[in-house]
Amino acid sequence: MSDYDVVLLIEQVLSPADARQVCSLHENIDDPVTYHVLLPMEDAAARIEAAMGSLSGSEMLASPSIGMSDIDLDAVRKDSEERSSTDLEKTVTALRNAGGTATGKVITGPPIEALADEVTAVDGREAIILTRPHVVSEFFHLDWTSQARRHIGVPVLHLLEHESFDEQAGGGEGVTGL
Repeated sequence: MSDYDVVLLIEQVLSPADARQVCSLHENIDDPVTYHVLLPMEDAAARIEAAMGSLSGSEMLASPSIGMSDIDLDAVRKDSEERSSTDLEKTVTALRNAGGTATGKVITGPPIEALADEVTAVDGREAIILTRPHVVSEFFHLDWTSQARRHIGVPVLHLLEHESFDEQAGGGEGVTGL
């Protein structure tokens, strides 16, 4: 008996319902199933840009002392690392509580490259990408699932987080091969 390795690329912490849904996909597989979770680190730079963008132009002009030099970049990065690690641990715990065997890691590089590398490293049998709906990026096929289908040689399943299979029935993409 060999392991059936599944690589999950997620955007945010999985809820217990999401974890049960993922594990239910593999209930009838005879081999032991191991989930390898990849969670991109929360982007510290994007958080800083969002914070700066929330300041109105008049606030920036009235207070020229507010700027990037006032932001502790190391503290923001450390906070991002801690948040991502906490979310990853919650996800791994949710999968284990749902009956799965799971490991995980926070990734800092391009998500699809990390997914492809992990599929190769663990000899993954399939990949599951769990995302929030991204209407614009999916329309232009720039989303993770479309990219993964072009770059890895295993079936890719795209699930929308926090939606049951029935809720996704009209818009779920299902399992596809390359």
